Amino acid sequence: MTLSAAFDRGARAYDRLVGLNPGYHDHLRRSAAAVPAGARRVLDGGCGTGASTAALLGVVPDAEIVGVDASAGMLAEARRKQWPDKVSFVHSRVEHLAEAGVTGPFDAIFAGYLIRNLPDPAATLTAMLGLLRPGGVLVVHDYSVADSLRARLTWHAVCWSVIIPMGRVVSGDAGLYRYLWRSVLDFDGATEFAARLRRTGFADVRTSTMTGWQRGIVHTFRAEKP
Repeated sequence: MTLSAAFDRGARAYDRLVGLNPGYHDHLRRSAAAVPAGARRVLDGGCGTGASTAALLGVVPDAEIVGVDASAGMLAEARRKQWPDKVSFVHSRVEHLAEAGVTGPFDAIFAGYLIRNLPDPAATLTAMLGLLRPGGVLVVHDYSVADSLRARLTWHAVCWSVIIPMGRVVSGDAGLYRYLWRSVLDFDGATEFAARLRRTGFADVRTSTMTGWQRGIVHTFRAEKP
């Protein structure tokens, strides 16, 4: 089964599960606040069921927001919700947006829990750089634990005591959440991911982390297109 298909299967239960995660929506809003308030056109990469889209609306309520996701099931959940007219959703990968009829430039791109799930992060980051206007901002919100033993141990404990069991109870299948556990462990450390952004061509790369149990586990990365 592909990862997109796994997200399709888990889509109906996804909002209930993340709602049980203390700080999930607040942390998305904290990262979304790194998007410039004056942005008029924003791409929400890996928008899923629309949680990140809602977070962006709190920062740029009058902007055109294009949500894109490779999972049709997650997008179906997003489209069931009420949105302003300037919000739209596209079934596509970011690097294939032109084929879906969406072109740049964007003032900002938000990528919540996306980069870690990509088969070729370098290709997608390069595509994002191309979609931004000069001076445009990329904000990445994602897990990264490789730089900290404490973060890795906390992540192990939370996954196996809470996330994986709850995933099984709520969705009937823990496979997607076992994948989540492994993917976070395999992803770049925060230092390496910041370096990856610079190698791609981004400038003024800044990193911060969340509060609560996700301190040192979930991070905000902000970078600009020169």
